[in-house]
Amino acid sequence: MKKVLVSALVALAGLNFAASAADAPKADLVNRKQLRVCSDPADLPFSNEKREGFENKIADIIGDDLKVPVVYTWFPKATGFIRMTLFAKKCDLVIGWGQGDDMVLNTNSIYRSTSVLIYKKGAGFDGVETLGDPKLQGKKAGVVQGSAGGTLAAKYGLMSQVKGYRMMTDRRFDNPAADMMKDILSGEIDFGVNWGPIAAYWAKQTSPDLVVVPLLKEAAKNKIAFRITMGVRNGDDAWKRQLNEIIARRRGDIDKVLLDYGVPVMVEDDLSVDLIKEPRQAAAATGGAPMAPAAAAR
Repeated sequence: MKKVLVSALVALAGLNFAASAADAPKADLVNRKQLRVCSDPADLPFSNEKREGFENKIADIIGDDLKVPVVYTWFPKATGFIRMTLFAKKCDLVIGWGQGDDMVLNTNSIYRSTSVLIYKKGAGFDGVETLGDPKLQGKKAGVVQGSAGGTLAAKYGLMSQVKGYRMMTDRRFDNPAADMMKDILSGEIDFGVNWGPIAAYWAKQTSPDLVVVPLLKEAAKNKIAFRITMGVRNGDDAWKRQLNEIIARRRGDIDKVLLDYGVPVMVEDDLSVDLIKEPRQAAAATGGAPMAPAAAAR
């Protein structure tokens, strides 16, 4: 009986220790002397090694608020990106990650955007606002493989003539978005569907003859509008809260960067399909409901 009692006490002590360890705050691995960011070296309009992307500019805003220098670890945003960067402790922050992806701990949204339609002026698509418009039937579409826009094109029966463009690729050697714009201009495809921030940037870089139409009416009834956040390691809750405070405090500065890059930024209200026209004012740092996985974003 005594042996049984001792064993029970030992087991109980073990359970109490395990519970205490689980409840204890996790070690803060965030470097407080630098803002360590992991990013893609060749992924405009988001980022590049010359720090010309809008995510680079947002990182500068965060660094300015923290009064620390921004330093980068560069790695292609393809398969293994989070594992080889954030998980490997090479950085403390990834800017531009789809809300709802549990690989990372998401901050509040830095912007909400949607898929867009791209076509060449004079192609006969003036006034088209949804992929269900009869003008698009029988035309050759360009879609990003595995994207929400591609799924929507399939829903409307636009896949009989289609050219696919890769979503996950090393953009140091391959630029599917720029290729899509060139194919629209050449007539290889009649129109394209792509993620708004990407399409707006590359259309502007390619030709003034390209028209970009945010699919706002589709966003109201189909899952093609997504919130984009910053990602930190799971367990870095204090760091997440600090970033949320900065996002709220510097909302206007972040919006200005996004609008300068032509990003079609939607208002945060899920029931609204309006675009913001000017930077918003600072808001309270509150949590947000998950909306979409990271795969939907790129």
